Amino acid sequence: MALAACEKNASAAPAAAATPLKSIAPFPIGTCAMTGHFDDRAWVDLCLTHCSQITPEWEMKMEYILSETGDYRWDAPDRIADFCTTHGLRLYGTTLVWYSQDSAYFRSLPRERFGAEYDRYIQTVAGRYRGRATGWDVVNEAVAEDGNGLRTCMWSEAFGQDGYIIRAFEQAKLADPDAVLFLNDYNLENLPTKGATFLRLVERLLKAGVPVGGIGTQSHLDIEIPAGQTAAFFRQAAQFGLPIHVSELDASLRSEGRIDLRSPRQRLEQQTARVAELTEAFMDLPQTQRFAFTVWGLRDTDSWLRRDARDDGKDSPLLFNAAGRPNPMFTAVADAIRAG
Repeated sequence: MALAACEKNASAAPAAAATPLKSIAPFPIGTCAMTGHFDDRAWVDLCLTHCSQITPEWEMKMEYILSETGDYRWDAPDRIADFCTTHGLRLYGTTLVWYSQDSAYFRSLPRERFGAEYDRYIQTVAGRYRGRATGWDVVNEAVAEDGNGLRTCMWSEAFGQDGYIIRAFEQAKLADPDAVLFLNDYNLENLPTKGATFLRLVERLLKAGVPVGGIGTQSHLDIEIPAGQTAAFFRQAAQFGLPIHVSELDASLRSEGRIDLRSPRQRLEQQTARVAELTEAFMDLPQTQRFAFTVWGLRDTDSWLRRDARDDGKDSPLLFNAAGRPNPMFTAVADAIRAG
């Protein structure tokens, strides 16, 4: 109870001054949001100080929008879009098609209706925010976990492993011709095999005339990856000339499944080095390829990593602590932007 009280008091404390990231970055700075954040004055102030773009964390995904009966729910995604309009922020849409979606509605459809409903869903959602969403994660996480090939999912079973991706991009382009359409995935920096498979997929789609307009790398960074690995991926990704979106940046200090002999200082040094390298690699891109730099949460306590049952309450994967004060990770990002 005492610990909870301390955390509550820390969250209410005034945040230390930090240079607004959006004032020094020559590209949009983004974060994710859920509608509950808009009722938190401290979160709103921190967001408007540092950010110029919002990605809905969950409430614009199929799991929220589409009911078991095929009805659409717009309350939360509309509120997020309206928040962006009210405050002059860019809206970035995610996610139209994701392997993890296991929609009861789609499972109930007869085979002859599946394709039409797939098209209708993409066109309905992307079309609703036409002219408001600057871009979309059209297909998310298509590459297999280990990087060897593509995932099998409900969508690939219906249309083929490349086929569902192609169809999704074609439908999104029809729905919102001016939005930048992204293929998005994770562990592209962390696992070179996965990064290479992802880039081969991009190349294959572009050669086939698919309207892929950008590359999204989630950048949930493993702080133990070798120095230079992130920069190498960015150099390879840049070859297509497409806009690149750092779409979900965080960097956990936790170690998974092993005894951790590192000191807290060593872990922070690894974290800030990897985040600095990522930011520097993004800064090294041509200006036209720097679409946006999005952090997956503002304060440590907002992070999806802190909702994990295994969390001990000590992880610090984001730019700001619970009180909205800058973490060392913030300084790593800000310094790399200034240096670039």
